[in-house]
Amino acid sequence: MSQLFRFPTSVKRDPAIEIWMREHTGELGQIAKHWFGIMRACGDDVREVLHDGHPTACVTDAAFAYVNAFKAHVNVGFFRGASLADPHRLLEGTGKFMRHVKLSPERGLDATALSSLIATAYADMKARVQAELLYDISNPSRIAPTNTQ
Repeated sequence: MSQLFRFPTSVKRDPAIEIWMREHTGELGQIAKHWFGIMRACGDDVREVLHDGHPTACVTDAAFAYVNAFKAHVNVGFFRGASLADPHRLLEGTGKFMRHVKLSPERGLDATALSSLIATAYADMKARVQAELLYDISNPSRIAPTNTQ
């Protein structure tokens, strides 16, 4: 069974995310919009979906990162963050898979380090998607049978 969090309904540009962005104004909204833009720019295979009320970026349909705005901060989160190299110690959280970076206008931020972390999360998920695809191709019994009638 796959450990990737998949969204088969992800699309190149989700209109629901544009509405979310318009509804989240002020400094925190701008922070969220900026970092989601960085996620969108990771590659041509980036798709998106509004999941649990927040913009989520996917490699095709496998979620790799999200943004969410709260009252006093923005989270930039990573679905496989626990396995990412984090030399600048930006990541917070203790979950089995997920981690996040907390941002606010008052907190200092190493923008280069966060950009690198987003790029790393994208590359990591891209590799995971590719590895799963290759595994499925080499193990046809894992692929659901099709109806040939």
